[in-house]
Amino acid sequence: MSTIKSAPPAALPLRFATPIGGVAGTSFKPEHLPAILEAKNRRGFFEVHAENYMGAGGPPHRALEAIRRDHPLSLHGVCMSIGGPRPLDKAHLARFRSLVARYQPALVSEHLAWSTHETSFFNDLLPLPYTAATLACVCDHIDQVQEATRRPLLLENPSTYLAFRESSMRETEFIRAVAERTGCGLLLDVNNVFISATNHGYSALDYLADFPLSRVEEIHLAGHAEQADDEGDLLLIDSHDGPVTDAVWKLYEIVIRRRGPVPTLIEWDSKIPDWPVLQAEAAAAQAILDRHHSAVPAGERHAA
Repeated sequence: MSTIKSAPPAALPLRFATPIGGVAGTSFKPEHLPAILEAKNRRGFFEVHAENYMGAGGPPHRALEAIRRDHPLSLHGVCMSIGGPRPLDKAHLARFRSLVARYQPALVSEHLAWSTHETSFFNDLLPLPYTAATLACVCDHIDQVQEATRRPLLLENPSTYLAFRESSMRETEFIRAVAERTGCGLLLDVNNVFISATNHGYSALDYLADFPLSRVEEIHLAGHAEQADDEGDLLLIDSHDGPVTDAVWKLYEIVIRRRGPVPTLIEWDSKIPDWPVLQAEAAAAQAILDRHHSAVPAGERHAA
């Protein structure tokens, strides 16, 4: 006896053209939904982790549909394992593709990291060596994601706590090569830049000077935690559990001055504050974006 397969949920009508411009947004947390819906004509956008919405329906999708009707959406993947040596998980990629089709996000992104090994899945975004072999693998995986979604992918720079001796190129050089080979865009996480620079003892300003800013189509800002390593030295952790630090705000303003305004997200994923606290962080980012909206000559905005 044949079975009748139900049709996939229809995509919501797209009410916001891409790109969404120089606006600030926040991570979407379900506990904030009533306050968000109560606010009228709110400026900005929301970002969600794709893996939280890979079920067929239920309360998560009802909440996201309510958000998507009135706001632009950014879809941020965390488990694709773009940097892993093994083939991408076809089922995971299919679910990711379905989410893109269903919600028509303004921005689609993933991490320069790996998180799987054979049949094991790790709850971490792990670093990779910057070699020619890794470059070929990452580019192949990005090509597959972009082909599946029919959308440009934004690749996020990592926060790292160790480096590989076998790396043959700088992180910025590696990222530039990925963007040039695949045509993907970049998501610049300024907090990650500060964390990695502190942990490895290099200059965040030098890193940004070498970063291909012209490819940046979204920026992330977040808080971080301070710990000590085994030798008692300062170790920063990308915790997303507090406000953006002054040092990261300063780096962010430098980036906006050079690149020009691009969509900027405040990430806050644990120790979730009340909605006004998160909204205030986004307002601070928006003030910087607005201040530089007309201050940067067009020729300088894409210099990198």
